[in-house]
Amino acid sequence: METIQSWFVFDANKPLLFNSGLFLGFFTVFYFIYILTKKTHYFRITYVVLFSLFFYYKCSGIYFWLLIFSSVVDYSLSYLIHTETKQFYRKFYLILSLLINLGMLVYFKYTNFFISNFNTFSGNNISLSDIILPVGISFYTFQTLSYTIDVYRKDLAPTKSFVDFLFFVSFFPQLVAGPIVRASDFIPQIYQKLNLTKEDFNKALFLIIGGLIKKTVVSDYISSNFVDRIFDTPNSYTAFENLIASYGYAIQIYCDFSGYSDMAIGLALLMGFTLPPNFRTPYKSASVTEFWRRWHISLSSWLRDYLYISLGGNRKGNFRTYFNLFMTMLLGGLWHGANWKFVFWGVLHGLALAVERFFGQFIKLPKNYFVKTIQILLTFHFVVFCWLFFRAKDFDTAFQITENISKLNVNLEQWLTIIQGYSNVFLVLAFGFVWHFLPERITNFNEKLFGKLPFWLQAIVLGFVFWLVLAMASEGAQPFIYFQF
Repeated sequence: METIQSWFVFDANKPLLFNSGLFLGFFTVFYFIYILTKKTHYFRITYVVLFSLFFYYKCSGIYFWLLIFSSVVDYSLSYLIHTETKQFYRKFYLILSLLINLGMLVYFKYTNFFISNFNTFSGNNISLSDIILPVGISFYTFQTLSYTIDVYRKDLAPTKSFVDFLFFVSFFPQLVAGPIVRASDFIPQIYQKLNLTKEDFNKALFLIIGGLIKKTVVSDYISSNFVDRIFDTPNSYTAFENLIASYGYAIQIYCDFSGYSDMAIGLALLMGFTLPPNFRTPYKSASVTEFWRRWHISLSSWLRDYLYISLGGNRKGNFRTYFNLFMTMLLGGLWHGANWKFVFWGVLHGLALAVERFFGQFIKLPKNYFVKTIQILLTFHFVVFCWLFFRAKDFDTAFQITENISKLNVNLEQWLTIIQGYSNVFLVLAFGFVWHFLPERITNFNEKLFGKLPFWLQAIVLGFVFWLVLAMASEGAQPFIYFQF
């Protein structure tokens, strides 16, 4: 009885995740009822809202009330903006929405950051606040802000009811980790008739399976069995291990973010809703500018449309353009975490974007395979270098890793010993990179091939992947006790 009760009660040590057996059980029951009620619009919408709130409760506990509060505030203020005729009051309501939403975000995410820095610079010793960061607050805050701003700009009409708006905000597939969904793209789908085709169903399963493999089989495995160890104590390992851990984190963070996004997009598609793609093989980018068109697309496009353009974009001369690019990435870095190393990570990318923009006016490189390959290699290694500051626990650790890598000597015998010692990790690492750099036509072919399989075989593939995921969870991310290479 206690076990059953624990399924429905929040546990801070075991938040509900897509790659868990409990979620699979909940979603199976939820989806069965969802399909049965596909023709009852209002019941179905309310049903999804209630399940989404329960899902968020299982992820963040009592903070699901914060999600409801944010939804009430933005729905009400957006309605007032839409019905108000005087521009002064419209702007007042918009500013009020910004203050409330960003105020909550600043309080929960940055209070201790500000206190810590104040103590450092002033010599005071103010105690840090006991604040727990609500799961997904950065995502749904940006999502509700986009709604309010679009209504203010008259690019979007408000939803027909508060329940519809709450459906948009709380939609559980993308609630805690994105993609950040635009109201203008998502809300019209609420009012459309639910139509799930066989092609959509096959694509959804393909995305979910791929996302599970990326997130659990690749990202979690190389994280717990290799990358975390080196980043915890880099001086305890060789220069070669430091270098491979840097590459390892690059594929780890990609598989983690993109894997979860793929699962979210797949789950939404199973429910008849299309979410925008969030990652497009970003390490194939030939420039940092292109990288941000391929990496976390929903965030980078949000920053572009609601921050960069609001700052003036490229409409106020070259210097302001460079400054706006720099500030957008600086604030984007701070959005990722309340730490100066995230700010520095954003600064590095902001400087790179500004430099590319400046020299792009004068330098036109020849378009051929060799030049593009060099550009991709340079861009990839710049991104990997920046990831060191994103992942390391502090600046000292990041600089230790760079210093260790700078001492790299060619020692094939030592390298071979390390590779043999971490054979499973290196195989998974290689698998992750090969998967990422596969030509798009091969990925599309695999998706079509999967779609041609009979449903029972698709179910077996999905079941096998979930078994592997659960085996990893029960063995502490050690799935290869079953597959010794």
